[in-house]
Amino acid sequence: MRSSFPSAVSLGGAIIALLTGGLASSSQQLPLTSDFVCEHPPYKVHLVSSSPLVIYITNFLTDQERAHLQEITKDTFSHSGVQGSSGAKAINRARTSQSTNVPRDTVVRCIEERALLFQGLDTPRTHLEPLQLVKYGRGEHFHFHTDWFPNPEHARPDAGGNRLSSFFVYVRVDPGTTGGGTNFPAVDAPAGNGNGSSSSSRWCEAGFVDCDEPWDAGVTFRPVEGNAVFWRNLLPGGGGDDRTLHAGLPVTSGGKIGMNIWTREGPVSEKVRGPDV
Repeated sequence: MRSSFPSAVSLGGAIIALLTGGLASSSQQLPLTSDFVCEHPPYKVHLVSSSPLVIYITNFLTDQERAHLQEITKDTFSHSGVQGSSGAKAINRARTSQSTNVPRDTVVRCIEERALLFQGLDTPRTHLEPLQLVKYGRGEHFHFHTDWFPNPEHARPDAGGNRLSSFFVYVRVDPGTTGGGTNFPAVDAPAGNGNGSSSSSRWCEAGFVDCDEPWDAGVTFRPVEGNAVFWRNLLPGGGGDDRTLHAGLPVTSGGKIGMNIWTREGPVSEKVRGPDV
């Protein structure tokens, strides 16, 4: 039961180590209860923006993990809600997907560890919300929103504070899927307009960025199985960063399943996180 992780001691250090190829190996014991071996894939990171911090990650999930996530959550999805003024989840036309929380078994705990180690070595597992899968069919979307909560009632210390960071991971993309990108309107798209600029052309050719979207609309990441987008939600002083506004654009054909991994500023209660299984 071994796992490898970056040797950096902070979020910035972890990112620098990964960007420069300085990936060290070590091991730590996971509370696994089966023969599953937690091995982190050799994912690669691509810096999109340093302010706000937005990073595109390739091969964040393995094929085995993607299949497992779909298997343990099948037949558990329900209409996605949004946080209402009272703090309770409510159905809203701004979000038309289906979602479900993921049982925290040995495979899921391995993914949790990967998300935490990406951010450094000083974020406890208790700061993670339950992982959430979201399913989008044709025409479904999530209108522009931030993952951090503008209402302080939703970010109280006893609730874990605000959402410090987010991953959105593409778990499944149906063959022939069009649309369904993740758009950040306030994040600059790669330099150039895709017609002759070597940097923007590489993003287009790699299939990471939807180059059919207008460049003045920010940057839109295409859904690619196993890949992920990571961003920091909060400013250094703790306030929410408006530039992390984003949307799940409508799926025009096919469908996708994504996964939210949210890290809070402080511990999330065991009642919210639920037990290990």
